[in-house]
Amino acid sequence: MFDSVGWGEILVLIVAGLFILGPERLPAAAAWLGKTIRQVREYATGAKDQLRNELGPEFDELRKPLEDLRGLRNFNPRTAVRRSLFDDGDLFGAKPNGHAPGANGGSVIPQPHPAAAPQPEKLAPNERPPIDPDAT
Repeated sequence: MFDSVGWGEILVLIVAGLFILGPERLPAAAAWLGKTIRQVREYATGAKDQLRNELGPEFDELRKPLEDLRGLRNFNPRTAVRRSLFDDGDLFGAKPNGHAPGANGGSVIPQPHPAAAPQPEKLAPNERPPIDPDAT
């Protein structure tokens, strides 16, 4: 919840609380804040448990996309490149498209789709490519 709050910010909040509330009312305010946060956590835990009981195994299916997003939030480019180069996986840990293992354990060579567009013809040396004036 407070992952981005560091010790410097907490110290500033305490000093501001001392100036605003004064040293007499600050302990009572801190106790009230702690009790309120604890109560909100209990409500959230109760709601999650109630959803889990009502949805059953479907609850885990709903949580899977959230776990995938949490993995992307901690995405580190250096780790992704290392995994891609040395662990034979793509950036997000999935199998590369079209390279599923075959029946004998080898790779299946991907075939082009029959309705795929034909490849454009190669230009001759020093030939200028055609220009579409509407596209520019």
